Amino acid sequence: MTSEHSYNNTLSVVGDTPMIELPSMRPEGGASIYVKWEGANPTGSLKDRMALAMIERAKEREELGPGDSVVEFTGGSTGSSLAFVCAVLDHPFSVVTADCVADEKIASMRALGAHTVVVETPDGEMYDGLSDDLRAEAERIEEETGAYFTDQFNNPDQLDGYGALGREILDDRPDLDDFVMVVGTGGCAMGTSRSFRERGADVAVTLVEPEESPVISAGTTGSHSVQGTAILGSPPLVERELYDRVCTLSNAEGVECVRQLARDEGLLVGTSTGMNVAAARRVAADRDPEQSVVTVACDTGLKYLSDGLYEGIAESKFCFS
Repeated sequence: MTSEHSYNNTLSVVGDTPMIELPSMRPEGGASIYVKWEGANPTGSLKDRMALAMIERAKEREELGPGDSVVEFTGGSTGSSLAFVCAVLDHPFSVVTADCVADEKIASMRALGAHTVVVETPDGEMYDGLSDDLRAEAERIEEETGAYFTDQFNNPDQLDGYGALGREILDDRPDLDDFVMVVGTGGCAMGTSRSFRERGADVAVTLVEPEESPVISAGTTGSHSVQGTAILGSPPLVERELYDRVCTLSNAEGVECVRQLARDEGLLVGTSTGMNVAAARRVAADRDPEQSVVTVACDTGLKYLSDGLYEGIAESKFCFS
């Protein structure tokens, strides 16, 4: 028997993350802004939800047997999340990633037992076509080793994991008016939106993408610095009827918002969260003060300390007596 705060294993603590209001981010005269703090998940990322759902559903269908290997390619936090789930469930895991991914993310995958294949990129930066190159390497590993390819960008199983996120949001904020979410695979935005509609909630859903790579709004990709985001020309999981509009933001606006969150809210987050909150501010500015906008703090900023995300923030001056 376990108490309310005692769990059988680390998989049991995925989800049920806190909802946090961000007073300093609220535009004058606009709606209040809240974030679901997904940094509270075991690897510090919302991707723990999708990783657990994809592996559990594959096991239920007997596509993944005891001790079978798993492979995935990733430019974001999915690798660490899958490495975590596979470690607990005893599945060898291989991950294909790139040298433009934050060092902390690659190190965490390795610490969790993943075999990492790191693809070199020109000047250590994301480029158009990187997703295709990473996929090709993952498919090679799948073919040569017989590993189960979770194929995150096409895998609808993750929608179940993010459906729980939507239900948690409605439990916390039943009066929610808007939900804002940056698009990577599209799974989080779609799974959450679907759960809103299943409950009959009247919530407007805004998707967010970098203006340097407007894959949904303009159908084009380009170089940008938001890891794991906007790397496919047409994310297969994105359904038009499950969102209301698309907001595009520059990398610079997302980065500045990250730094504001650290300075003013004491919240260390990554660039995708900065994009989310910056877009949420735009939405909130067009809403009434009694309304509320919810977005997601996707992961902890501790994963980005080595790549310059927080450089240039003025240090506080302390006096000692």
